[in-house]
Amino acid sequence: MADDGIQKLIMPKWGFSMTHGRVVAWLAAEGTGISQGDEVLEVETDKAIGVVESTVNGTLRRHVAEPGQEIPVGGLLAVVADTSVSDKDIDRFVTDSVVEDSGAESDADAAAPQFVEVGGRTLRYLKQGDGGRPVVLVHGFSGNLNNWLFNHSALAADRAVYALDLPGHGLSSKDVGDGSLDTFAAVLRDWLDTMELSQVHLVGHSLGGAIVLALALQSPDRPLSCTLIASAALGSEIDAEFVDGIVQADRRRQLKPYLERLFADAGLVTRQLVDDVLKFKRVDGVHAALQTVADSLIADGKQARVLRERLPDISAPMLVLWGGQDHILPASHASGLDHRCTIEVLDDCGHMVQMENPAEVNRLIANFLRNHD
Repeated sequence: MADDGIQKLIMPKWGFSMTHGRVVAWLAAEGTGISQGDEVLEVETDKAIGVVESTVNGTLRRHVAEPGQEIPVGGLLAVVADTSVSDKDIDRFVTDSVVEDSGAESDADAAAPQFVEVGGRTLRYLKQGDGGRPVVLVHGFSGNLNNWLFNHSALAADRAVYALDLPGHGLSSKDVGDGSLDTFAAVLRDWLDTMELSQVHLVGHSLGGAIVLALALQSPDRPLSCTLIASAALGSEIDAEFVDGIVQADRRRQLKPYLERLFADAGLVTRQLVDDVLKFKRVDGVHAALQTVADSLIADGKQARVLRERLPDISAPMLVLWGGQDHILPASHASGLDHRCTIEVLDDCGHMVQMENPAEVNRLIANFLRNHD
């Protein structure tokens, strides 16, 4: 990625289906010194708007991609170089750069989802990375494995990381049984058995967090650790209107306001995101599945099952992450938990904290995993 002190920033690949991204805005000006992990520009994909972080250290010498421009995965976004490098050398470097030589990922090399039969259900999952102690990512209500777009690859840098579609969600079978936490946990346990994953780090978001807790209570020997992101089942309060709205809405105008509640910045709800959720909801069996899950999880406007008092029964170390502006499950649920929990609240994020501040979430999770391998 470097040529005589000149380095590239390229379009990252977020998710298995991403082929290009559109530059929204630069967050770092030309001439700015940047370091690995610094937020450099905003990019919009067909799924969401995300922030590209620098992978190198140096001076941002040239914005190659302009706002509004679509750049393929692996395509050149910017040039980073020491101030001693001449503008002429940078001009030549930009001219000579071609997408094929920039590390662009071919369709053959890209990770692709797979399907497996588990207890009469077909479950879709995506694996990235190899080796290490494996991680399993469990999404929330009405979500799918794409909810980890900005996290999956980053966490898979030094280990195998799996994300799956829960029953009733994504492209998995729509049979959710009674829709209870115990049923979901049993399916997750059976999937782990099928995949021959005896012990794993579990990361769950929202409903996925509650499922992680239920599994840890059912099978205490399975989790190496539990990371709970804006987790359900840690308090009784919930935006029940949101859950019902997600189930019932069948038009863009109806659905979009509910999706906007997921984020501190409602502008992150793209047209494609709304369209994707609508498309999913129109699949046969989805409405009934989501209704069953909602009826199981919520009673009289509250969470039907709260596992907060059971946390001392879980031996695995726990990391609890929350967005301070979460409108679905209040961040106050992160307060006063079992003393063994490591708690981090990101003040400027909503319920989808892993999408709104992926850099910090990825850093916190990666450090936590390394400390508990």
